[in-house]
Amino acid sequence: MRRLFLNPYVLLAFASLCWSGNHVVARAVAGHVPPIAISTLRWLIPAFLLWPLARRRMEYDWPLIKQNWVTMLWLAITGGALFSALQYIGLQYTTAINVSTMNSLAPVLIVAASSLLFRDRLHLVQAAGIATSLIGVLVIVARGTLQTLAELKLNWGDLVIIFNMLVFAVYSAGLRLRPSIDWLSFLFVLSVVSVIAQLPFAVWEALSGYVLQPTWATILTVAYVGIFPGLLAIAAWNRGVELVGANRAGPFLHLVPLYSAVLAGVLLGERLAVYHVVGFALILIGVWLASAAPTRLNASPQAEEQPALSPAGQTGTCPGESMPRT
Repeated sequence: MRRLFLNPYVLLAFASLCWSGNHVVARAVAGHVPPIAISTLRWLIPAFLLWPLARRRMEYDWPLIKQNWVTMLWLAITGGALFSALQYIGLQYTTAINVSTMNSLAPVLIVAASSLLFRDRLHLVQAAGIATSLIGVLVIVARGTLQTLAELKLNWGDLVIIFNMLVFAVYSAGLRLRPSIDWLSFLFVLSVVSVIAQLPFAVWEALSGYVLQPTWATILTVAYVGIFPGLLAIAAWNRGVELVGANRAGPFLHLVPLYSAVLAGVLLGERLAVYHVVGFALILIGVWLASAAPTRLNASPQAEEQPALSPAGQTGTCPGESMPRT
């Protein structure tokens, strides 16, 4: 588990897989689950699951959390409440494959946000990787023909998702400002703030008559989005960005449409076409190129300031704890 938590590429690929499944599942229950309600539950479940684990760390990290409350609030609103709410709202009006494809804008937007906010430089190999994987996504979207791409139309849901990718890009670029607290403490605060921020809107949504329909499909959907996209994916993504920086992590979002196409083939019986194979190959080459760029160029300050491993392979610990602080 320690090796896994130190491998950014496995973590980032896993996060993309969870988010791809989120698009498929959420779209399947669109109309049966209110978007703000499911977004609120997506963070309420991690808050309950994390509290027994994060309680002791929260006591130790609380001074830093209070000192950096503005940064924590900003990261929780952008990466938690706003990001998930807009995602489920967009899925009410567009398809899961469209949402997965729109994720491919995020790497470019992350680079732009990092450049504007922190004046990061973009490595030539990294730029080539982003461009290659973006071409692969376009091949899949266009189904191998330029005519299909030219006739592509965006609806209201697509525009919401595009704006949401900009929100996520700002969050990913800003993760370097996260105070040096335990990852459990950070996720717990992010979850709690996200629930509090969305709760009034969820109540308004329920009072307007759009309520959650308690079926096995909706119950399983809520459980999935709370555990995988809500808890495991965001933990894996945050750790991956911490290790390699936002710019190098961004191209892994190009794996989302790849995963979506595979899931559609396995779960829905959709046939794999030649353009899928070509697009997949370009996406994987692009991700490999982007991840092969020098780490020190775009790594976040937190990643560079990680304490050296002790002979036992552990980082520093909280007083009275044996678990590593990461």
